[in-house]
Amino acid sequence: MPLCTQRRILGIGYAGNALLRERVISNMDWVFSEPLSVERLTIAIADLPPSLQGTKLVQLSDLHYDGVRLSDNVLAQAIEATNQAQPDLILLTGDYVTAEPEPIYSLVKQLKHLESRAGVCAVLGNHDLYYRQSKAQITEALTSIDVQVLWNEIAYPLGTELPIVGLADFWAGKFDPAPVMNQLDSKTPRIVLSHNPDSAELLQQWRVDLQLSGHTHGGQVMIPGIGPAPALLKKLQPYIPKAVQSRIPFIKACTTVVKHWEWAQGLHQVGSNQLYINRGLGTYSPGRLFCPPEVTVITLV
Repeated sequence: MPLCTQRRILGIGYAGNALLRERVISNMDWVFSEPLSVERLTIAIADLPPSLQGTKLVQLSDLHYDGVRLSDNVLAQAIEATNQAQPDLILLTGDYVTAEPEPIYSLVKQLKHLESRAGVCAVLGNHDLYYRQSKAQITEALTSIDVQVLWNEIAYPLGTELPIVGLADFWAGKFDPAPVMNQLDSKTPRIVLSHNPDSAELLQQWRVDLQLSGHTHGGQVMIPGIGPAPALLKKLQPYIPKAVQSRIPFIKACTTVVKHWEWAQGLHQVGSNQLYINRGLGTYSPGRLFCPPEVTVITLV
């Protein structure tokens, strides 16, 4: 990576942190935060019956609605973009809050405006399990607006010919796909919701026509021609003095968030399975660069 690019990225991080400390800006007004992006793609599903050809899904992920990491404006834009797509089904892939579960009650007042023909299915992320009571509170709040929360369960909002599998979070200690996946006939196509894309490695032993994940925020900072900054920092970390590491954005998280940073965002082939990772809506410090928050619109064929 050219030295000028390194200095630009690190300089932005240092400047942003300084502005935050001086309260010149808030986390919701990051100077290099980017406009919401609506990603549209068509994905082929083997054995998809004719009646489901053209089915439209919308995925939302990683809202981190805590008063800091997601503005009401971006959330409203995401809900509007979702409804404009006129989806058959909306799929939520976790991390609705960051730590305390209480913001979920304000969040569902806005999520109740989501519109789709067959409803909304959801799974939980690692941040939705932060406290002992978090899982129950968040599940109850989502259920109160008719969101079907799946925890190692199968739902059939589109009919029996295309099951929706929702798995427990990969880090939860309850991630146990075998009893769920083994319920399905291998000839039946299915969509799997699993917050952490690292789970795709283990899920290769089953048929997964499309796995939808989040968790990575897309890496938040993408270096043109190189890829997500956390992947690069993970490779460089052994060579960076510890005294310097504490001053570099991402350096700690880059080794712990995921194993497979090559699956930071977008569509990937993992063995015989397909994996799509949404970049999320919420944003952590130091912000986003070449990695805008995302609403995903998927048409199945």
